[in-house]
Amino acid sequence: MRVSELSVESGVAIATIKYYLREGLLHQGRQLAATRADYDDSHLRRLRLIRALLEVGRLPVAAIKQVIEAVDDESLSVHHMLGTAQYALGPTIEPEPGEEWDAARAQVDLLIGELGWDVAPTAPTRDELTQTVVRLGQLGLSTDLTVYAQTAQRLVAEVEMDTVPFDGPREAAVEALVLGTVLYGRAFDALRRLAHESESARRVGGVPKNVDGSGQPG
Repeated sequence: MRVSELSVESGVAIATIKYYLREGLLHQGRQLAATRADYDDSHLRRLRLIRALLEVGRLPVAAIKQVIEAVDDESLSVHHMLGTAQYALGPTIEPEPGEEWDAARAQVDLLIGELGWDVAPTAPTRDELTQTVVRLGQLGLSTDLTVYAQTAQRLVAEVEMDTVPFDGPREAAVEALVLGTVLYGRAFDALRRLAHESESARRVGGVPKNVDGSGQPG
């Protein structure tokens, strides 16, 4: 297909496609003439992945390039490719020197070990969780995250990973991981807040609602 047809099929503007080509995010089409190239379904798959990383994952171009390079490097296992995408989705955390940080990091590492999780020692998510444990401690909140960890594994991670097509195109696997991590994460947060409201009503009594369900006085 021509670039104009690729634009229509993908929903991506021609100027944007040309930008992706210049940046190396999208592989070149089969050259037919000096100013004409042919594109195929592999370009559509790549554009879907780029859009997922950009629009859903909110990744900068530099991070998208890293993920694309991992997708194209078939010497990398699917696990390591997905890890590149997963790490790119998280924030960059700078360790905070001091005993408080060291204690929190030790707690995080111990929890991961007790759960028997296979997580790289250098995984940035360890630092992300460490920072959260530090903040919880500073606010006088419980830092025991065992129940959260067990829920994350049994009721979230296993279900989400079932949606990843490990045996399909590498782009499709990364796209599914990104969409699942971000969108299901948002859904989980919303459901948790809904559950909080319901549990609060159960424990201390809900506010009687009008017929329209607004809860506002008539």
